[in-house]
This record gives sequence, structure tokens and C-alpha cells, in this order.
Amino acid sequence: MTSNDQEKDVTGATIWLTGLPSAGKTTIAYELAGRLKAEGRRVQVLDGDEIREFLSAGLGFSREDRHTNVQRIGYVAELLARNGVLALAPVIAPYADSREAVRGRHQSEGTAYLEVHVATPVDVCSVRDVKGLYAKQAAGEVSGLTGVDDPYEAPESPDLRIESHQQTVQESAAALHALLTERGLA
Repeated sequence: MTSNDQEKDVTGATIWLTGLPSAGKTTIAYELAGRLKAEGRRVQVLDGDEIREFLSAGLGFSREDRHTNVQRIGYVAELLARNGVLALAPVIAPYADSREAVRGRHQSEGTAYLEVHVATPVDVCSVRDVKGLYAKQAAGEVSGLTGVDDPYEAPESPDLRIESHQQTVQESAAALHALLTERGLA
């Protein structure tokens, strides 16, 4: 078997981690990525903050701009996944219809897609407040903060719901790894 044949046998997938700001999405994604890389898998984390800086620069936070941002990330994730990469997308993606459009793109291409809801309560997120967004919103310096004064539509039936405030990052990543293994993706 040539190396090209081996690559064809590798199944890629998009693992979309959605949740409020400071819920733990990116931390869990990088923990899982490290574990998967150690197992020899090709993994790419599509960090929502980095995407906003490089791929979606110029977009604001209107519903339309948020939808456009999610679709761009979904497109890149699907391309990676179709080519054998496990694309981890820790992205707020506050609107259910935007996430469903990404799922639909994956389904139409026959690419595996898992939705993971990092279900951390807003009061826990505001204590974590890794970017200072909740403090700025409380001080009236910013508005439109997802889950506070802008909507967040939690997934009704995600493939996995992680209660990150009730377990360690390692336990959260292990639960997600177990789901990937169960689905034949790890």
C-alpha cells in the first residue's frame, strides 16, 4: 500500500464546538487536538478568534455577519474534513439556522459532522471571562454579547453536550474522544 492509499483510508470529520463566550470551547478543542495528534491523526483547530482576524476581517457582529462568519468557517472545515483532517471548530455560532446550514453542507458532501454543545452557564462564563467581554458588557463598554444581550440558540439535539463547569478539561476532551471513537472517527 502506498502512502497515498493510506491517506485515502483516513476519515476526516468536522467537530463543531458551540457555546457561549468563555465556555471552554477552544480549551477543550486544543486538549483534544493534542491527544489526537499524539495518536497520529491529522488535526486542525479552526479557532473562531483567529478566523475572525484572518478570514473574516471586516465582519461585524450583526446576525448577517455572524452567519457569514459561521458559513466561512464551515466551508473551510468541510474542505479539511473531506481530505482526511479532523477539523475542530470551537466557534460560538449563536444561531441554530447557521449551524444547520453548515451541517447541511457536510451532509451534501458526505462528510462527517458532529455538533458538540459546551453547555456552560452564563454565570460561570462571566467568572472565567478570559477576554474581559462580560466585564466590558456590564460596564456598558460593549453591547451585543452572546448570551447576555444578544441571543444564543442552544442546540436542541447535539451529538454531545459537555457540562464543562462540572468536569476538568481533560475529562471533557476524553468524553469527546470517546464519541469520536464510537463513531469510527478517532
